[in-house]
Amino acid sequence: MDQLALLFALLLGAVVSVPVGERLRLPAPVLMTVFGIVLALLEFVPNVDVPPELILPLLLPPLLYAAVRRTSWRQFAANVRPILLLAVALVFVTTFCVAVVAHAIVPGLPLAAAVALGALVAPPDPVAATAVAGKLGLPRRLVSILEGEGLFNDVTAIVLYHVAVAAAVSGTFSPWSAGLDLILSAVVAVAVGLVLGWATNKAMDLLGDPTLQVALTLLVPFAAYVLAEELHGSGVLGVLVTALFLVEYATDADDVTARLAGHTFWDIVDTLVTGVAFGLVGLELHNAVETASGHWGELLGWSAAVVGVVVFVRLAWLLPATWLTKRMHTERDVGEDIPLSWRETVVMWWSGMRGVASVALALAIPLETDSGAGFPARSEIIFMAFGVVLGTLLVQGLTLPWLVGKLGVRGDTGHEKEMERELAVRAAKAAKRRLREIEDVEDLPEELSEQLLRRAFDLGVRISPDMADDERREATRQRAERLKRVRRIEHEMLSAARHEVLTARSEPGADPEVVDRVLRHLDVRSLR
Repeated sequence: MDQLALLFALLLGAVVSVPVGERLRLPAPVLMTVFGIVLALLEFVPNVDVPPELILPLLLPPLLYAAVRRTSWRQFAANVRPILLLAVALVFVTTFCVAVVAHAIVPGLPLAAAVALGALVAPPDPVAATAVAGKLGLPRRLVSILEGEGLFNDVTAIVLYHVAVAAAVSGTFSPWSAGLDLILSAVVAVAVGLVLGWATNKAMDLLGDPTLQVALTLLVPFAAYVLAEELHGSGVLGVLVTALFLVEYATDADDVTARLAGHTFWDIVDTLVTGVAFGLVGLELHNAVETASGHWGELLGWSAAVVGVVVFVRLAWLLPATWLTKRMHTERDVGEDIPLSWRETVVMWWSGMRGVASVALALAIPLETDSGAGFPARSEIIFMAFGVVLGTLLVQGLTLPWLVGKLGVRGDTGHEKEMERELAVRAAKAAKRRLREIEDVEDLPEELSEQLLRRAFDLGVRISPDMADDERREATRQRAERLKRVRRIEHEMLSAARHEVLTARSEPGADPEVVDRVLRHLDVRSLR
């Protein structure tokens, strides 16, 4: 098997792991990690030949962009306090605690290298957390906090990592210089993200065609990451700011085709890249195995200690942080998501799985320092990093569904239905207002006006049937049944039309481009 065949095996596994995971009630990322481990143990499967410095630029931008598309800037702004406590403060605390313990137990491990280890294992993986938690029916507020933490903690951790690695390589460290680098990195990344987001928004208007617009969105995350890194900023933060800008300002309510195509495209990208990323986590196991040759006992003990620190610090931090957030929370903090019980706090604690970023950062540690000597304890750091990733991802990822069921933590479906009903009412009222405006300038027959008014009401009822009373609900149901029947028949008519057009495609003298254009019209009509 060569590298290309291995890539196709991972892509196939990414697709298959989704339905298998749903049937087994197991997270797809965890299954892909196990699949990668199995592949790594097979003799005919080659070692992964991807330069470590390319893993983050290739995998993180599309994963982060796909994750940001599911949220909004206002949601982040509303949850700034819990996100800062988790994504910034907790990363610093975890890095410090891991560095102290590792420096104490690993002989010959300098403090700078220990800080690098702490930084690369500190951030929970955003993809793992949301992929696992999002499938368990958790309260939306918890998923929002986990998404916010997962997206922003990489920014803090990666900057800390670079500062620590630079100190270990050069042999010098200046707190003031490190702090300045942290601030400048954030400022540059925000500037790059805003400028690129604005430019992309303008380019979207110029392109017009949905296919080209979706293609542009694939390039933008990579451009944001590379450009920010080239200007010595945070590539991760650059991608986040760009994506948040586009989610907020690049949405045209009437551009239905582009929106549907974009959602479908990014769902596919998210599934495939997530699968490949976690498959690589398992495949890189051979690095850890080679490192441990001859002294398994020591390395396993050190790894267990680091895993214990990472897991315990998260719990020890979450309990007072949750209490503090509740005390600071007021009725004016509309939209702020906080855990409401100790059960939800425990679920948040157990959702802190490490993943792709930790592996990539560990493998990207330089081989040598400026003096020409080998990077101190590089092999041991890589092994401990893999121990943390596999320990948290497999143990926590496999047991999280059981823990959620035991604690009875479930989403508030009543609140979601009420919000859905409010939005349905707003949608129906907006449609009615527009109808009244049209009636003011156009002479509509009374029968047509009443029919359109009923359709405006039906628009909301189809979204949320609870907004209608019993009599209207029954009338709406009957109309919906008639409409369903009409659409079924129309669907069969359109299907016959499509078959006829496809038959014409293989006839002598047929122009495939013209046939495809007609077929596209029929496909779009089928979506209405």
